[in-house]
Amino acid sequence: MSNSDIHMIYVLLDGVGDLPHPDLDGKTPLEAANTPILDKIASNGAIGEVISVGKGIAPESDIAVFNMLGYKFNHADYVGRGVIEAIGIGIDFKDGDLALRGNFSTLNSEDIITDRRAGRNIAIEDAKGVAKEIEEKVKFSNPDTTVVVSPTIGHRVTVRIRTNLQKLSSKITNTDPAYSNIGGMGVAKAVGDVMKIEKCLPLEDIENAKITANIVNEFSEQSIEILRKSQINKKRKEDNKKELSCILLRDAGNKFPDVIPINKKYDMKFSCIVDMPVELGISDVLEMKAFEAGGLTDYEEKAKVAAKAMETQNSIYVHLKGPDEFGHDGDAVGKMKNIEEIDQRFFKTLVDNIDSDKVAIVISADHSTPCINKGHSDDPVPILVSGNFIKNDGTTRMTEEQAKKGSIGLLQGAEVVSKSLELIKSQK
Repeated sequence: MSNSDIHMIYVLLDGVGDLPHPDLDGKTPLEAANTPILDKIASNGAIGEVISVGKGIAPESDIAVFNMLGYKFNHADYVGRGVIEAIGIGIDFKDGDLALRGNFSTLNSEDIITDRRAGRNIAIEDAKGVAKEIEEKVKFSNPDTTVVVSPTIGHRVTVRIRTNLQKLSSKITNTDPAYSNIGGMGVAKAVGDVMKIEKCLPLEDIENAKITANIVNEFSEQSIEILRKSQINKKRKEDNKKELSCILLRDAGNKFPDVIPINKKYDMKFSCIVDMPVELGISDVLEMKAFEAGGLTDYEEKAKVAAKAMETQNSIYVHLKGPDEFGHDGDAVGKMKNIEEIDQRFFKTLVDNIDSDKVAIVISADHSTPCINKGHSDDPVPILVSGNFIKNDGTTRMTEEQAKKGSIGLLQGAEVVSKSLELIKSQK
């Protein structure tokens, strides 16, 4: 049997992995959740664990998803999340430009960050309004420098800086204190209660890295002053909304990625259902067909589109965002309820619309987002491969604890797709 004979729906539950939490009587959200459909899927398959990027690395979503799709980059080869998001939202980007991922964030009068996400749910007209103000009012010491500030979803924003006379460098530090830039890859840091914007520094003692760091610092410093005087922020303050005080920047990149397209890599028609700019960018980079399937929480629609796609595709990767945000908010009960909602709305609809004799379901996560950490961690996540032709290994639930005992064992993220395909082929 070849890969092109397989039909596989590959679901990543963003940040679903967790640690025991006191609000859930010492259980994880997956353990505490009432998930009859996931339990049925688990009872019809085999389970294991995945370290998505590497031991000791609390990854950002971009590099985690690339790994979970089978792409493990050497540090020097990775282009950075800023570039992936710029591609995902269609920003004009060329080699030598600088692209960065940003967060609109809230500062107090002492420039201490009080909310890294400025309340998270930001009206797009407010985000676009302040972005336009920054673009129009920022004045770089090099007059040839231009900037594009593109808000995406919620607090998220992508920034592209161009200097026609100078190739900009990606070898710079983040201004976002919650993430380190390690060889182009974003890695979550343990942070304290008091955070301030960090100065951008060159990571190499070369002229264009110094010039780039200086440009980023000019952008950051001037943006704070522009946003401090913004009428939009004045109105937000009057309405008791969090001000958009600054943009925290991270994950610099300055070149287009060079990768093998996913269909060529696996010799199959591999498509996706994704919503976020970073995942859209990944689908563009990997030349993966993206299906329209409603908004972030249109779970039934996503399940129906995924099932229907099996008529024309061998595999479809579905990224469901919900659990991660509750993890970042430290809301273990909310995360548990979101998992229950996904169980009833997505997985029930999916199971009702596929033939489990022919279609395998693979379920995992891009990374753990423990509620007690309020951030990503390197903790392993469960991996479940299910279908009527998969021998059950005694698994009854998809939980962190059962994953430790499953027959699949411990995988690296970049092995998941190939190992899942091998398991399906060996038992089908």
